[in-house]
Amino acid sequence: MRKKFICLFILLSSFYTYASSELERVVEAQGQLLTDNQQKITDLQYEVDQLRGQLEETTYQLNQTIERQKMILQQLDGVMQSKAGQNSTNTNNSTTATSLSGWTPSGDDKTDYNFIIKVALDGKEPKEAINAFQQFLKDYPKSSYTANVNYWLGQLCYGQGRKDDASFYYATVVKNYPKSAKAADSLYKVGLILLDKGDKAKAKAVFQQVIAQYPNDKNATSLANTKLVTLG
Repeated sequence: MRKKFICLFILLSSFYTYASSELERVVEAQGQLLTDNQQKITDLQYEVDQLRGQLEETTYQLNQTIERQKMILQQLDGVMQSKAGQNSTNTNNSTTATSLSGWTPSGDDKTDYNFIIKVALDGKEPKEAINAFQQFLKDYPKSSYTANVNYWLGQLCYGQGRKDDASFYYATVVKNYPKSAKAADSLYKVGLILLDKGDKAKAKAVFQQVIAQYPNDKNATSLANTKLVTLG
């Protein structure tokens, strides 16, 4: 009888050991499956976030393009309206001129800005546009267009290879008009000029400042991030 009991005990012990091992394997397999599924969910979420970011960037760039087109059309419309409202005999006035050569200020900052920016965007008289914008700053020091004028002076000077002058005008926008729509891009351009000069350390610091100071400007922060990646 005792022998049978011992055999039964051994049999039950073996069964319990086997069952315990199987249960551990099942639990382990389920745990691994849960971990794998969680990782897949995390990966999918990351991909969704990336796609959302790409969509936001594409949408932003599209909106920027649309806004630039609207601005150009508005500027052209403003120039045409100004021309229509001026005396046709005032040949030296900016509203009837077709070139910045011999141009004189009209006394109205909006009229003059619209005319100069039209010529500047045409790209035909960059030097004359620089001189005209510089005159604009003297004639209208408190104009609401001052930030934009400094930005475009930076753009025009950079295009002429006058990088120190360009950096000065970009820095003026950042320092005096930090909330301007041109401020983030101006700061980024300062970084580009430093990079052109081979000062990678300062350029890197400026790109980091773009991201920290203008996190809502997706275009400028994206460009700054790209530069930081290349700089390492």
